[in-house]
Amino acid sequence: MKKWARRWLPATRKGRRRAVQAVMAACVLGLLPVTWVHAAADARLRRVEDVPPAPVAVVFGAGLWQGKPSPYLAHRLDTAIDLYRAGKVRVLLVTGDNGRQQYNEPDAMRAYLHEHGVPDDRVVADYAGFDTWDSCTRARRVFGVRKAVLVTQDFHIRRAVALCDAAGIDVYGVGVEAKRDRTWYAAGAREILAAGKAAVNAAVRPGPRFLGPREPGVDRALEAAGR
Repeated sequence: MKKWARRWLPATRKGRRRAVQAVMAACVLGLLPVTWVHAAADARLRRVEDVPPAPVAVVFGAGLWQGKPSPYLAHRLDTAIDLYRAGKVRVLLVTGDNGRQQYNEPDAMRAYLHEHGVPDDRVVADYAGFDTWDSCTRARRVFGVRKAVLVTQDFHIRRAVALCDAAGIDVYGVGVEAKRDRTWYAAGAREILAAGKAAVNAAVRPGPRFLGPREPGVDRALEAAGR
């Protein structure tokens, strides 16, 4: 055994055994949030064809490229369009980051949907969806969403479903398949770390970074769609 390794290991066999047990316990505890996310969401995952109808689809932001939806975000929006055209949902709630003037995910998402034939009065924008929990709890507390279909990439959909369920929304999730490239693997690894924060949010249920007043946009859009 190398000298640097011996320096960090306990000197006795009993000490080494305890060290191994501590590492194993830490690994188990670290995986508990991931296990919870999968257990909470797996039964709620569907495809566009077989997802139960809901009044609203919630589409999560995924970044902009030169003011336009990134490829990942465009794929989410395409899936939301498929849901709308199939009559699975009547209103699309697009939620994303508009924390600074020069960066506006929701308006870019709205413009994309309009360009692809979704009427403006069927799209509602949440400009303070700074993370998944904020998007979920604001959908319930600000926009009054009680039942929804969630749209995001396959690596993110379970966490979104688990958090929106914790926020009090009856949800199903449609995961958008993505190419298994470096971005996909990096995002998947990030989900393991994000599961811990998600478990805390679900347990504590904090307010969003920005709550604001009740917004009637979803109700008005549903009225325009004839409920």
